[in-house]
Amino acid sequence: MPATHPAQLHELCQSAFNAANDEALAALYEEDAVFVTGPGSSITGRAAIRKAYQSFWTMKPVMRLETASVVERDDLALLEGKWVLIGASPEGDQVHIAGTSHEVVRRQPDGTWLYAIDDPGAGQ
Repeated sequence: MPATHPAQLHELCQSAFNAANDEALAALYEEDAVFVTGPGSSITGRAAIRKAYQSFWTMKPVMRLETASVVERDDLALLEGKWVLIGASPEGDQVHIAGTSHEVVRRQPDGTWLYAIDDPGAGQ
């Protein structure tokens, strides 16, 4: 199901992430989208983004992602999300991470929305 309004991307992202479905996650991004992986570091493209998500699955994570704000103008929107991720380290210890994300999303020619730039750790 494609996003028909910007904030719906957060709902779809949470659902795909919690299902460990990196293919569905990658489909939420434009083909040449940018994904920030850390301060001053990013990757580009669906294939690289899909691979980045695959690195999470060993910790069996569950994420809660809520839309904090949406600013929309024409075919662009800026999203801010608040997220919490709970999983387990390789040693079995609980991992609990929370953060704020900022995303630039763009309306596609068919009217759906995709991530153009995703900075999941913007507020850390």
